[in-house]
Amino acid sequence: MNDQNVTIYTTPTCPYCNQAKDYFDENDISFTDYDVSENREKAKEMIEKSGQRGTPVIDINGEIVVGFNKEKIQNLLN
Repeated sequence: MNDQNVTIYTTPTCPYCNQAKDYFDENDISFTDYDVSENREKAKEMIEKSGQRGTPVIDINGEIVVGFNKEKIQNLLN
């Protein structure tokens, strides 16, 4: 599963962001984490990709998941 290209856009106070990052860590899935509360450029990128301002937004190989949808994430990783 480590050949996946996973990016997660998060904010520090978002419980679903932490659940998603914990899920990736527990399953040895490497990911890049961008804190969109600090990084305006990445916040803009997240909104362009998803049309959403809420977090988490997860990009798995170009497929966008809004929120921590474990089933959708598993399907995209398999």
